[in-house]
Amino acid sequence: MTPNASRTAGVVEQPASPRVADQLAWASAVLADADVPSPRTDAQWLLAHVAGVDRGRLLVLDDLDADAMVEFARLVAVRRARYPLQHLVGTAAFRTVELQVGNGVFIPRPETELLAEWALSAVPSADCVIADFCSGSGALAISLATELPRARLIAVEESLSALMWLKRNIEAQPDAVASRITVVHADVTRSADIAKWIAPASCDMIVANPPYVPEDTEVDPEVDIDPAEAVFAGDDGMSVITPMIPVLAQVCRPGGLVGVEHDDATGDLVAGQLVEDGLFAGVLGHRDLAGRPRFVTATRVEG
Repeated sequence: MTPNASRTAGVVEQPASPRVADQLAWASAVLADADVPSPRTDAQWLLAHVAGVDRGRLLVLDDLDADAMVEFARLVAVRRARYPLQHLVGTAAFRTVELQVGNGVFIPRPETELLAEWALSAVPSADCVIADFCSGSGALAISLATELPRARLIAVEESLSALMWLKRNIEAQPDAVASRITVVHADVTRSADIAKWIAPASCDMIVANPPYVPEDTEVDPEVDIDPAEAVFAGDDGMSVITPMIPVLAQVCRPGGLVGVEHDDATGDLVAGQLVEDGLFAGVLGHRDLAGRPRFVTATRVEG
């Protein structure tokens, strides 16, 4: 049964008008009342999903039919409860690719696109080998394989539930992309585990978006839907990054590059540990569009 929009939203009853403009205005107000960060955009995505059109085509869509209006009210009510938009529509956009997401896999965030942009700008050669540690849905691996048509990618993931989504997303890509991505089920903090699949000094670049949120951090309700093991990493947010750094040094060739996303409170700690490892130079912190520390990059040296 579809929830009663007026009770669930607590703002205003869904208008009887089938006009797209009226439905969007109503849904935007409902979501804004619930402190959804991007109410208008989310309303557009939900309506486009219900109407079976691309979001850009809402401009030429006049009315919704009765069934679509009922479904739209249901989805707006669920989104108002801060259930992730991406789970409701079944996909998440990441740069030029669309990924399938759902229970059991971390939803890729726009901030991670900055790490992908760095990788694309810094890649040492067109036919390089890039490892994506903690690949999750495959956002980094698939986007880099798509935009670097000669690169070979190794997507490493430990979680079996995330691995299912990773494989599904790779299989959905054109063969020219999917055939260049190798999936590895392994723990990125265990050098012996990784060594079974990735030879020492065999990667030209490694990107990683590991779990990094300190466990006592208050997060948005949507983040609570993500798997906890993909979000939180001990008291200081470093329980995965710290043991992963020697593994980065193990598989990255001398002269190769690494990029590690981190919590906005641990940038200096990540950079310091890369320096202390002794096998990285040129350690540099990068900020996101809001000016917050977002990821650290470094170059593997001889040794």
